[in-house]
Amino acid sequence: MKAYELNLDGLVGPTHNYAGLSYGNIASTSHTADASNPKEAARQGLKKMKALADAGFKQGILLPHERPAIWALKALGFSGSDAQILEKVQKQNPVLLSAVCSASCMWTANAATVSPSADTMDKRLHFTAANLNAKFHRSIEHETTTRMLKSIFANEHYFAHHAALPAIASFGDEGAANHTRFCTGYGQSGVELFVYGQASFNNSLPAPQKYPARQTLEASEAIARLHGLGNRNVVFAQQNPAVIDAGVFHNDVIAVGNGNVLFYHQEAFLNTEQVLKEIDDKLVGSNLIAVCVPTREVSVLDAVRSYLFNSQLLSNKDGSMTLVVPGECRETESVSRYLDSLLANSSNPINEVKVFDLKQSMNNGGGPACLRLRVAINETELAAMHQGVLLTDELYANLNQWVDKHYRDRLIQADLADPKLLTESRTALDELTQLTGVGSIYPFQL
Repeated sequence: MKAYELNLDGLVGPTHNYAGLSYGNIASTSHTADASNPKEAARQGLKKMKALADAGFKQGILLPHERPAIWALKALGFSGSDAQILEKVQKQNPVLLSAVCSASCMWTANAATVSPSADTMDKRLHFTAANLNAKFHRSIEHETTTRMLKSIFANEHYFAHHAALPAIASFGDEGAANHTRFCTGYGQSGVELFVYGQASFNNSLPAPQKYPARQTLEASEAIARLHGLGNRNVVFAQQNPAVIDAGVFHNDVIAVGNGNVLFYHQEAFLNTEQVLKEIDDKLVGSNLIAVCVPTREVSVLDAVRSYLFNSQLLSNKDGSMTLVVPGECRETESVSRYLDSLLANSSNPINEVKVFDLKQSMNNGGGPACLRLRVAINETELAAMHQGVLLTDELYANLNQWVDKHYRDRLIQADLADPKLLTESRTALDELTQLTGVGSIYPFQL
């Protein structure tokens, strides 16, 4: 049976703004209070999706969430009409207003962790929505994410859904941004690499000192159990605390894997050789190809600045691989030089680099890898999922028209309390659920 990697990209929402809410994410905090362009942001993401779909890759979308999240403000004790609530929050706590208006759900690498049926004991495709409890503005995402995934992957014969883990620090879970699957073929049993920042219940392990570690070992172990993964299918690895303190808030900022290839920075992991050996020992049908980027060629600072590793590594039909990178990689001298040397080296399967302008997302701290959730899926499961979110020429045209109709081309913090923005957002999302056929998934629709 044929199997594929389906990339579900987050469609940027109409309240896309720069609030600098993500401490530890240098790009996010360095653009605080800049004016954003939601329309351009959405179009940049769509352009990348369409280019990859046209190149033959399986591509779909995940929908933006309802923002401003009035329901979250009501849960915190604010009352009155929607307009009155927005006015109160703007006066009393403008940072909170920014949080409930964040369009951070666009980064769907954080939406969930996905284990394909080839790896799981019950032979179903498993999803666990990430609790994202390290940041308030992200912690309010998982309920909508779960409803959306259940709508798209509804057939219980093929798909299993799990609630987010307990929303406490010991089980902090940031989804697939810290999860990579290796395999010989997408439909074959693979090795799922769970990368964690620290262990909450083991103080003997090192931990970052400056920035928080958002993924815990305990959360990763819990997801592996929920998904029914055997020991042969799992590797747990600790991220280097020093790189977390350098701004590497997720593993996908310092490493990316696909198939039997791991593309990573020299300083990405603790106990690197042990991690590589365990992956290679458990990988069935092929050997691990580890492509290490030395610090002497690309510093951690340049890796973070360019988001070299927050890239998509995609398998082509001929066995070669394409690396999808943001434009910043060609704007950073050391990284651009390294990419040229990578392409000139025939000893690895990466023989193409595609560059995309994703500056609206990049300025808020997310690159190509942040924008997509990977789902290894076989042809039967693909046919069983909801088809309305799969990108076609028609859907692409409709989405661009939808963006042009509903999105603003400039947004600043003062605009977030505008009741018209709430109306615009809800009107747009209601139309989008009809356009894609996903049904009622938003709080204002329930």
